[in-house]
Amino acid sequence: MAKVFGFFKECGAELRKVTWPTRDDVVASVKVVLISTIIIAVVLGALDFLFSAGMSLIFKA
Repeated sequence: MAKVFGFFKECGAELRKVTWPTRDDVVASVKVVLISTIIIAVVLGALDFLFSAGMSLIFKA
């Protein structure tokens, strides 16, 4: 049991050494991720539409 407590004590010591990002850094990163996700979704949606339209022209049902 002493090893378990020692492990958690060492984990706490390591977490105190971490340089945590500021709120502004986190907000900026979240904005980049959201904008990138939206752009990729729009591009993939447009490609899907174009390929679907092209396939329906080629293989008229």
